[in-house]
Amino acid sequence: MNRSDEVEYCNLELRFDRRQIQDLIRDLIREGYSLYWSENESLFIISIRTGRKLVKLRFQRIQQRYKIVGDYTLRDERLSGFMEKLIGDARGHAVVKRFKDRHIFVENIMFGERIRLVEICGLEQKVIFQKRPIVSAEEMIQTFQSTRAEERMDMMRIEIDDTLTELSEAMKVEDVEQMEHCKVRLSRLRCEMIQLEW
Repeated sequence: MNRSDEVEYCNLELRFDRRQIQDLIRDLIREGYSLYWSENESLFIISIRTGRKLVKLRFQRIQQRYKIVGDYTLRDERLSGFMEKLIGDARGHAVVKRFKDRHIFVENIMFGERIRLVEICGLEQKVIFQKRPIVSAEEMIQTFQSTRAEERMDMMRIEIDDTLTELSEAMKVEDVEQMEHCKVRLSRLRCEMIQLEW
């Protein structure tokens, strides 16, 4: 991929343990970034200085693990590399938009792997890459015998509860941006839940 002027990370679904966040802090310091971090009962925040800009990575505590929250726009190529390593290591989901000249490259990542890449130029869209699902009879049998759907449903119920709590807190402080973010996430979770129930 060509070097991008700006990279936007949206719809992030990444989960970490505390050690992974500490490793990220260590690696960023080794790369020469000026940063500091803070923590309270619900959030762990890493504030990274990139030139004149301060990027705040927010990790929400969920039981003994952490989940990155928010959307991030980065102009620092090295920091983008760290973000992409996080997505891969966490085998997470994300939508990555790369802005280069007048082109936008939209990359869909699931389980840390690129499944689709679309180039947008003006009103034109061109699919550059689309991973085709290859399902064998054995995988179908494993899928029917698997309890992953039920486990995912349980996790989604927890995520919905957490998101509703976030939405309630955002409404109390009238944080419109966070309210909208929560509504989008709830809508996505609802669609995924409907698909799993079929």
